[in-house]
Amino acid sequence: MGKLVKRVFRLFAAVIMASGVTGCTSISYYAQSLEGHAQIMAARENVGKLIHDPSTPEALRTKLTSASTIRRFATDELALPENNSYRSYVDIGRDAVTWAVFAAPQFSLTPRTWCFPVFGCVPYRGYFARKSATESAVELHRLGLDVYVTGITAYSTLGWSSDPLLSTMLRQDDTYLASLIFHELAHQRIYVNDDSAFNEAFAVAVETTGVRKWLRAAGDHAGLRRYEADRKRRADFLGLLSKTRDELRQVYESPRTPEQMAAAKAATIDKLRMRYRQMRDKRWAGYRGYDAWFDAPINNAKLAATAVYGEQVPAFLHLFDLCSGDYPRFYASVRRIADLQKPSRAEALKAAATCD
Repeated sequence: MGKLVKRVFRLFAAVIMASGVTGCTSISYYAQSLEGHAQIMAARENVGKLIHDPSTPEALRTKLTSASTIRRFATDELALPENNSYRSYVDIGRDAVTWAVFAAPQFSLTPRTWCFPVFGCVPYRGYFARKSATESAVELHRLGLDVYVTGITAYSTLGWSSDPLLSTMLRQDDTYLASLIFHELAHQRIYVNDDSAFNEAFAVAVETTGVRKWLRAAGDHAGLRRYEADRKRRADFLGLLSKTRDELRQVYESPRTPEQMAAAKAATIDKLRMRYRQMRDKRWAGYRGYDAWFDAPINNAKLAATAVYGEQVPAFLHLFDLCSGDYPRFYASVRRIADLQKPSRAEALKAAATCD
């Protein structure tokens, strides 16, 4: 076992002991997290060496070269952390690095949360093996919960270790790669325990503004147009889901029997799918990029998971504009809001009228 892996094991062991974890399920969960992360860390290869290694496949060399340029841009232009994250590479040999399991009650959009040392409470559990995620989902379903499982392309250790580039991050174009790097580094810049909606919306805002700046700097006008069209469709998608969540809340707060509530819930989700098809065929001129999301089962857990990543993004983007696109000023303003108590945080962000 290498020195690095030993350090990772000691770190995670200390975290587990400090958390007072008891019970076989909890210990097993932390063990799989430890083992999965340690395996990835042990397999890292230096990006610079891979780029200059004649045996590196040309397609991979091109991707890693782009990643190096993007990583440098993140620090120089977006004031994101200057550290060793995303300066190494691991081919993980699967379609997702982890699988996230979300759960919510049958008649509520409030997601179940799990609390962990260092990272605080979050509305999901992550597994390095699809089988483990599926088993967890089955158990949660047995408890009567709505469950949603989704593959994750990248994850952040918040600077506790030097996060590598993963093969899952390189499977789409460079704009997608830039969005992932900017997003994950943003988590290292600011992270608030027990407030996933705040953390994810902040990271999406940094990702969005960062990709726009990167594309403009590269003079990629066609790429910027494609990106803006994609962001507009994303906003339409999130707006559609927000409307459905509002309708479902009304259902869940109404004096219905469980059978009547289940029927109304199903009808509301059917209406969501109908609205999506209308939007896709007319407003989006037949763009089908979200078909898979709507073709798969939709439930409270899936709707709640999407809300975590989208509801506060407009407020962060507005604050960024108030800061005149100055990243250090933006981060300082976000930090001041982050230091507030959670009940006041979202309201302060929404009501922000100045950067300072």
